[in-house]
Amino acid sequence: MFKTVPVVLALLMGAGISSTAVASSDPIGEKLYRSSCMVCHTTGAANAPRLGNKAAWAPLIEQGMDSMLDVAIKGKGGMPPRGGAMKADDNEIRAAIEYMVSKSQ
Repeated sequence: MFKTVPVVLALLMGAGISSTAVASSDPIGEKLYRSSCMVCHTTGAANAPRLGNKAAWAPLIEQGMDSMLDVAIKGKGGMPPRGGAMKADDNEIRAAIEYMVSKSQ
């Protein structure tokens, strides 16, 4: 099921729908955010950019999704690899990042 997300995103983006519009309705990303990312990204713990803080997210968004995904997978500072969601695959992590970006632009 998770492997179809990039294909669906590509089709929708080809139709002129942005990935952030799709991500905001992606239940996979929101579910992972709520189960693993929310603790730090709502409080700002360990200097995590807070969900909805446009100023904090802008430089990260500017670096691009590949950069944000690399940081999330490898970890950075107080954030453990995969944000602590060790069973999440790369597509699920990407969906969680897309969810956070969609709420922070």
